[in-house]
Amino acid sequence: MGIGVSSWRLAREVSLAGQLGVVSGTALDTVLARRLQDGDPGGHLRRALAAFPVPAMAERVLQRYYREGGRRPSQPYRPSARLTLRPGLASLELAVVANFAEVWLAREGHDGLVGVNFLEKVQMATPAAAYGAMLAGVDYVLMGAGIPTQIPRLLDALAGHEVASLDVHVDGATSSYRTTLDPEVLGTSALPSLKRPTFLAIVSAHVLAAYLARDDSTRPDGFVIEGPRAGGHNAPPRGRLVLDEHGQPVYGPRDDADLVKVADVGLPFWLAGSYGTPARVQEALRAGAAGVQVGTVFALSEESGLAGDLRGELLHRLGRDDLAVRTDASVSPTGFPFKVAQLPGTLSDAEVSAARPRLCDLGYLRVPFERVDGSVGYRCPAEPVDAYVRKGGDVADTVGRSCLCNALTADIGLGQHRKDGYAEQPLVTLGEDLDGARELLATHPRGWTAATAVAYLLPS
Repeated sequence: MGIGVSSWRLAREVSLAGQLGVVSGTALDTVLARRLQDGDPGGHLRRALAAFPVPAMAERVLQRYYREGGRRPSQPYRPSARLTLRPGLASLELAVVANFAEVWLAREGHDGLVGVNFLEKVQMATPAAAYGAMLAGVDYVLMGAGIPTQIPRLLDALAGHEVASLDVHVDGATSSYRTTLDPEVLGTSALPSLKRPTFLAIVSAHVLAAYLARDDSTRPDGFVIEGPRAGGHNAPPRGRLVLDEHGQPVYGPRDDADLVKVADVGLPFWLAGSYGTPARVQEALRAGAAGVQVGTVFALSEESGLAGDLRGELLHRLGRDDLAVRTDASVSPTGFPFKVAQLPGTLSDAEVSAARPRLCDLGYLRVPFERVDGSVGYRCPAEPVDAYVRKGGDVADTVGRSCLCNALTADIGLGQHRKDGYAEQPLVTLGEDLDGARELLATHPRGWTAATAVAYLLPS
């Protein structure tokens, strides 16, 4: 659910309710750095850092980012290093510690299950992020937005504190590239072996499930089969792209996974995308699923990481039956369709979007490319158009793109405030199906908790 919406608080409550609570693992280094600069209200992050198994590393992160009493509201956040194929030690430490802290807090004080969700599209962040989550004892790793063929091998290596690497796609590459994490450099290789988490690959089609399961090196422990009505990024429609009158991609029967063939693969699977009501949960179970993955009713719950004013406006519009979620074919720099809640004052509003200065300073969705001289550069279709084209990008790729990195941090109240006075604006993603949220709001007009949502979905 974007960046920090499925936070440790939300994951913890879902886990305490007997289900798998999943934290979003995207951009946790930025989330930790900014929360520390805001003074760490409640002291939760400092409590987690005190439990980190290499105290000197946690102390360096704390010294670098923590501000007693927090920064002034309009003061810019101190930047952290952007992702590269060969990150520096400070960048690795921040990523490892940040993922540890989020998972540790989600697991604190109970023995329920906790997972972490990563994006295949953010390859350069994955080794350090997964390692940090594993140091905290994460039970499950989930990954989508691509085909995660390398993750089983990566998790095996990290569990033994071995050097772990991922092959990384580099545009125009004339040779192979990879990003590597060496636990010895971090001073963690002497720690006891780690629990290897269960890995669930998030895919949209039965053919992808069969492809991943055919070989030991790529086989996950199970699948989340995600349909096109799910929030966040969606797989593109199969075949030629056709847009409806609102500019949304048109999905058809070819885009529905054959659940009989998924079951034939022989691994457990969960269903996602419009499974946020009790009836749909039971339908999934009858189809052979082990369960469902649900986002929207939890994104709107009290423990959600969404900023309070945004969540309040979403619930207000939902109650007026005036909340729409559209599939934008061009907004994401990844090129994948992306669900956008239509909310005035956010980047879903054309005027608000047009007023944003075009820049890229977080860079999680940057793609590495090989220059003519053989060196590697980085570009993003949401960065300034002239810069993207100067780096060899196609100007057509920039049309309609928004900076999701900055918008999604603004969703959780951590948007950057720039020296020129501009404050980053949010862009909210939800699932297309709002039936479950409407039913919960009808019986809980002042809002609901994550535990209430679990009880709604799984009535006794």
